[in-house]
Amino acid sequence: MRFCFHNWVGKAALAVALLPLASAPASAQGRGPKPPEGAAPRLNGKPDFSGMWQRPYVPDMTVTTRNHDQVADASLPDAPPAPGQAAPKGPPGPPRKELPFTPEGKKIWEAYDPAKGDYTGSCLPFGLIRSMNSPDPIQIMQSDQYLALLYEQNTWFKVFHVDGRPHRDQVGTWFGDSVGHWEGDTLVVDTVNFNGKTRLDTIGHPHSDQLRTLERFTRTDAGHIAYEITINDPKYYTKPWKNTRVFTLRPDWEIMEYSCEENNKDFLEGHIKGGVNPVN
Repeated sequence: MRFCFHNWVGKAALAVALLPLASAPASAQGRGPKPPEGAAPRLNGKPDFSGMWQRPYVPDMTVTTRNHDQVADASLPDAPPAPGQAAPKGPPGPPRKELPFTPEGKKIWEAYDPAKGDYTGSCLPFGLIRSMNSPDPIQIMQSDQYLALLYEQNTWFKVFHVDGRPHRDQVGTWFGDSVGHWEGDTLVVDTVNFNGKTRLDTIGHPHSDQLRTLERFTRTDAGHIAYEITINDPKYYTKPWKNTRVFTLRPDWEIMEYSCEENNKDFLEGHIKGGVNPVN
């Protein structure tokens, strides 16, 4: 069983403290065999994404890691250094990017302090983007009709149709309403109807209930998925922006039980408080 440990250290230090975790793939760390080689498998003519996948940890979507397994949106300007922020150890990496905040979005971002309250301290659902950014494994199960994402993080899951059907008329939810369709060999997943109560990443970049995401899954070979997500939130950002990364197949892994309620160390040690709506 895994236990919940959010590793909160404050916004400015967080990007520096967690960057080494995001920039070291399994092959570099010697934690497993090389991924399978060869062409991507197919299921009734479509690429088959089934399998257990290791994903780069993405605590800050504005950062490009040194080995480029996570790449921030190159069209965005470089962000200025935060006041008092220490330089990371080792050779300099790519600079952080400045997100195109609206005045309201910037206000929400600058006011965020996890020590004063974050919904993850109460083990509430991380939401779609923050779950996709987590460092834990994800298992994908696929059929002709559905794609299922089984997150080890808190044992959450998401299942959606891949036939391009319209979105459901529903109230906002933590993970939103997703529908997929195929563009050649790429599965495109469109998600709307978010409740606006989550954050995009560990460092706390905000989103509103007007968020719409577009995810693109491309199985480039037997051992890898190219993943791209576009954030479109006209309430908090003046234009869409994206993040790309690479998933690696890990047939030697299996999902473990994960309980956030037991031993939530950051909550118990006072680094983070729960029960607070992140937009308040």
